[in-house]
Amino acid sequence: MNLTKKDLSAILKKELRLSFDISDSLVDEFFLSVKSTLRSQKNIKLSGFGTFETFRTKERIGRNPKNMENFKIPSHNKVRFSPTSKAKYFLN
Repeated sequence: MNLTKKDLSAILKKELRLSFDISDSLVDEFFLSVKSTLRSQKNIKLSGFGTFETFRTKERIGRNPKNMENFKIPSHNKVRFSPTSKAKYFLN
């Protein structure tokens, strides 16, 4: 099962007895702050959960499987998640 932003808003509404508008805006603001922090190449460390870190991939050569022509794949930014030992424990 996937957990969507709408589901998170509903959980906040139920647990904290907030209006749906407030819980929805809290979830939106959280994800906006996560996006802006990652865009500025900073890491996000959530204590007891894990760390989101950005890294740059290397430029490499790819191959088109249809015509077997080589082409250059430029380097780009990616996000990596590393769970804490607590998070690994409650998953297993």
